[in-house]
Amino acid sequence: MHSPVRLVAIDMDGTLLPTFTQGISERNAQALQAARQAGITVAIATGRRTAFTTPLLDGLNLPADTPLITSNGAVTRTLGGEAIDRCRMESRVARGLCGLLRKYGELVFTFDRPGRGALVVEDLSKAYAQIARWVEANRDAIEEVKPLEDALKDGEDPIQGMVAGGVRKMRKAEKVLSDSPWSGEFECIRTEYPARDLSILDLLPPGVSKGRALMRLAERLGVDRAEVMAIGDNWNDVDMLEWAGQGVLMGNAVPELRTMAKLQGWEQAPCNDDDGVAVVLEEAMKRRASVAEKTSIE
Repeated sequence: MHSPVRLVAIDMDGTLLPTFTQGISERNAQALQAARQAGITVAIATGRRTAFTTPLLDGLNLPADTPLITSNGAVTRTLGGEAIDRCRMESRVARGLCGLLRKYGELVFTFDRPGRGALVVEDLSKAYAQIARWVEANRDAIEEVKPLEDALKDGEDPIQGMVAGGVRKMRKAEKVLSDSPWSGEFECIRTEYPARDLSILDLLPPGVSKGRALMRLAERLGVDRAEVMAIGDNWNDVDMLEWAGQGVLMGNAVPELRTMAKLQGWEQAPCNDDDGVAVVLEEAMKRRASVAEKTSIE
């Protein structure tokens, strides 16, 4: 029997968001509100940067202290902007990664600062050819710097790097990174969308991941691991699903992850297009209410 949930961390793309849609469904939105009113802390845990996340939460009436774990765990802030946690990658490491990855795709570095220059690329046209929707959504924040190393000055360290391309090509890039002299000085976290032949490698400071960020958040809130639920759909969610006492994998995850879920004992939710998050939260709230009722009777 699971402990009542006190903290839930929810991924965005492929989990809270429907496929090819940037709007949270009415049922999911209502479930988030109901969970919060039931005393559950709702946290968002996403690979997106903070500024690319907060507009999606507009209109949900979430409180300002709602935690946002962004950039795959590199930054944790509240929805109201209060800083909780932040990690940076050393610029010398980022410069080294530029040389390794140029032939695999257009590299993007993210800085934790507002406005243009929060995202830096070497060739915007190449980036557009690979990840057009991302470029369009982030155009106002993107700065073009040639060579890219010039944007990576010591003391002005990025929080995250990213390279994207076809699944097979990014698997090769991942192998090159793991075999490189830099391999102990960064984390490489993969997100894949096989149906679109798109893979994203996120390059993060050592020890950074959604799972580590969730662990630190739970400690800050005084929530036991057994009372933490994590909901996700992709490879970048694995370590938070492993760390949480209650891991939940979405039904739209790839077969490899669904097999892993069975071995790990994770719950498997309906697909993101079928309001899987709401289904899971509604059940969690029922269990929580049942425990509360039993306790009051005793």
